[in-house]
Amino acid sequence: MTTRVYPAYIGGRDIGGEGGEYVHTVTARAIIEDTFPSLRLKRDLDLGKVDRESAGDRLAGACAVADEGMIAAALEAAAGAAPEWARTPLATRMEIGRAIARRLGEHRDPLVEILVAEGQPRSGAEAMIDGIPLTGWSPETLEWCAEQLEFRRHDGEREMILRRVADGVVCVNPPQNAATVNALSAITALLAGNTVVVRAPRGVALSCMYAMREVVAPVLEAAGAPAGTLNAYCGPPAVDTWLASEHVNDIVYYGGSKQGLAFERDCIAAGKKPILELAGNDCCVVWSDADLDAAVETVTQFFLNSGQICNVPNQVVAHPAIADELIERLIVATGKIHPGHPDEPGVVLTPVLGADWFFGCLTEALMGGATLVHGGRRLEVDGTPSDTGFFIEPTIVRVAGLGDARSLSVVRDETFFPLLPIIVPEPGDSDERLFDEILTFVNSNAYGLRNSFWSTGPEHIERFLSAVGNGGNLKINDSHGNFLPFLPNSGGTGLTGGAFGEASHPMLRTTHLQGVSIVRPTPRLGGAR
Repeated sequence: MTTRVYPAYIGGRDIGGEGGEYVHTVTARAIIEDTFPSLRLKRDLDLGKVDRESAGDRLAGACAVADEGMIAAALEAAAGAAPEWARTPLATRMEIGRAIARRLGEHRDPLVEILVAEGQPRSGAEAMIDGIPLTGWSPETLEWCAEQLEFRRHDGEREMILRRVADGVVCVNPPQNAATVNALSAITALLAGNTVVVRAPRGVALSCMYAMREVVAPVLEAAGAPAGTLNAYCGPPAVDTWLASEHVNDIVYYGGSKQGLAFERDCIAAGKKPILELAGNDCCVVWSDADLDAAVETVTQFFLNSGQICNVPNQVVAHPAIADELIERLIVATGKIHPGHPDEPGVVLTPVLGADWFFGCLTEALMGGATLVHGGRRLEVDGTPSDTGFFIEPTIVRVAGLGDARSLSVVRDETFFPLLPIIVPEPGDSDERLFDEILTFVNSNAYGLRNSFWSTGPEHIERFLSAVGNGGNLKINDSHGNFLPFLPNSGGTGLTGGAFGEASHPMLRTTHLQGVSIVRPTPRLGGAR
């Protein structure tokens, strides 16, 4: 694997820190195989005590760490480029978007390799990169968003325009668990006429900087975009700097709900638009007439990255008539999921950072009446049980009844580990009443990212669609976690998106609506006097 080194990209130039500070990416395989020596190597590389050549194939690359001056320069460059970039014709910006999408495909393999080196299982890395052209960068999405940016009507001599105007400078704070794919989604704000500043998280900076520097920046430069249209650097969290800056208009923030909602208040106080991508605690409902093979396939998506992603079914409500069979099938399916190094085929589990949180949550659930039906152990990379393993066995608990289900943290809160609750309602006097109880349960979820429903009955499907307002996305007999063109694939309400949250494309969320009326002067006959 090629060792890649990236300075910051600010104002159209590559800039390194004055002190020469860099953060180094030592491969996940090296860290799993030989933890403490590999972490010591990373520390020594970051401190400049050893040279990169001595690291051999354990080193994937390095990124310069931005200092305060570079962070400020990025904001100034974005603000300076904003007026000219906003005047760039929409058709030109859309062609740039299509060119970026094509270039993403051309750089698929090196991006996957970097993501694997950072610890993303190969199957997940491939799905992420292959899915990007199906989401915000798809032709369908670009076309639809472009259509929303301007509508024209005529009323006699008056021309009326309803248009969406770029907010200005958009700062992007992508999450540690999926920085690159979320940064690529957020920077579609460029196509609406905004300039963008991206902060690559220190832990996974390499893939993010590669995407910005090798994929996006060359397209902008070739198209003649003003220097500063895109700025990207690796550095510490900069949200306080962004909040205090006169240059910043919008901040795209990824994180937990508690911190995110506090940040939303700070944004509003500072006069900035908060665009929040926070937690998900999605519900998957499996009705009595569901295709169980398909339902099991979608439910097991929960264990991707050991449950450490948002857009997966975090809880399942199973009709009592099929609950036992569904759980039996899930036990068989999850039994085939095993740990491994991220570069090995078929691996989906990743090391779990919150192991203590997992065991505390599991203990609370069992003490609260839930039943452990599968899993519950730490595992080594080869799958053997261990008290100190980095991995956690896919775990399933059965929760009896809807009424007290949310008294358990595993149901009430977003978790970030492989612990899946299967909630089995008490059989009612009729399926009609049971359906109403489940609809109430789904709609009362404090989170609002995605929900899915599995049923072969047309009347059940229509009833679910007509009643469920919770969730930025609803999936009916379709993969809970997949990404699709045209539909917004992120965003939601409640603890997922805050008071102003919705499922919408970043290209639109980083604009504001403006009404324009024009009565054009009538030319005078015979010329002016």
